[in-house]
Amino acid sequence: MSNDYMQLRLLDGKRVLVTGAAGGLGSVICEYLAKFGAIVFLTDSDRSKLQKTYESLKKKEHDCYMKCADLTNDEQIGELIESLYIHTSQLDGIVNCAGVTFPQNTEVYSDNMWEKTLKINLTAPYKICKNIVPLMKDHGGSIINITSLNSELAFPNNPAYVASKGGLKQLTKSLAIDLGKYNIRANNIGPGYMKTEMTKRSWSNEKIYNERKNKTALGRWGKPEDIAGTVVFLCSNLSEYITGQDIYVDGGWLSKGL
Repeated sequence: MSNDYMQLRLLDGKRVLVTGAAGGLGSVICEYLAKFGAIVFLTDSDRSKLQKTYESLKKKEHDCYMKCADLTNDEQIGELIESLYIHTSQLDGIVNCAGVTFPQNTEVYSDNMWEKTLKINLTAPYKICKNIVPLMKDHGGSIINITSLNSELAFPNNPAYVASKGGLKQLTKSLAIDLGKYNIRANNIGPGYMKTEMTKRSWSNEKIYNERKNKTALGRWGKPEDIAGTVVFLCSNLSEYITGQDIYVDGGWLSKGL
C-alpha cells in the first residue's frame, strides 16, 4: 500500500489490541495499524519475536506497548487484561489474530491438540472480549476476529481447527448482537491461503502451491498486507455501520466453482 494512503491517518489516536502480534500475519497487522495512526497494544506467547515486532515499531517512532501472554493460561490472560487497564482507560479495537493449527488424522487426533487449539482459537478471544467491554462501552469500538475458510468449508484431518474457527465465526455474531447497544461492532475476517510461516508447508510444496493458487479467482496466494488493509478499514469510522459480518479476503476462493 502506498504512503499516500498511510498519510490519511484513518486511525489517529485509536487504541487497538492485537493478539498473535509476533506472527507473520499479526506483525503486519500491527505495522499497518500503527502507520495509520493507531496506538497498538501487542501480545503474543513468543517473547523474542514479540520483542522484535515491538522494537520494529518503536524504531519507526510508533506508539505501542507489549505484553507477553500465553493464551492457554487463564492467569496470563488476566495479567494481559490488567496491563491494558493500567495503560489505558479506553480501547477502540481488538484484533484476535492469535491462532494455532495441528493437522492430524481425526482417528488419532490427541485430546491435548484439541484442547490447546480451542483454548487459543476460541476461548481466549471470548475471555478477552468479555473483559475488555468496560474499556469500550462508553464510546464504542471494533472487535475483529480472524477466522478462516474453515469457518465455511471443512478441510480434512484438522478437526479442532475447523471446529474452533466455525465457533469463532458464531461467537462474533453473538458479540455483535449483545454489544451493539454500546456501539461496539464485531466482525470476522476470513483469510484465504496467505503466504505466512503457518502455511509454509503448503506454499513451499510446488504442487500444493499451484493447486491453492489455481483455486482462487485472482490466481495468486494472499499476502498479510491483504488482511491488514481490511483490518484498518474495520477499525476505522469508514465501517461504522458494519457489524456481525464475515468478510472473506480469499482471492475469490469461496466464490469459484469450475
